[in-house]
Amino acid sequence: QVQLVESGGGLVQPGDSLRLSCAASGFTFDHYNIFWFRQAPGKEREGVSCISSSGVGRYYQDSVKGRFTISRDNAKNTVYLQMNSLKSEDPAVYYCAGQFGSSCRGGDAMDNWGKGTLVTVSS
Repeated sequence: QVQLVESGGGLVQPGDSLRLSCAASGFTFDHYNIFWFRQAPGKEREGVSCISSSGVGRYYQDSVKGRFTISRDNAKNTVYLQMNSLKSEDPAVYYCAGQFGSSCRGGDAMDNWGKGTLVTVSS
């Protein structure tokens, strides 16, 4: 059974940090690029970051560059999103998604999705 399970969300204050995890099972993890998306209430889902299957290619939305870092541990079938200096525009449900291939293709469909983890930023 293919599964992606996000964890690590929570309530933090502006300027704080969180590390999200995306644990995968049921598929050949190191053959998949992994994306992080987020969706805030009343807004469309947007791509945040992507890491290629090998971990070499890493891409970020402009609004998170320099604050978020994506990484993966293929031995643990897990991708991480380290989020530093969280801002008031970052709260959302964060989803991870898998895409078969060796390089991130933001315009193409995802093959599997997690159910999301909620990030709340409030003072």
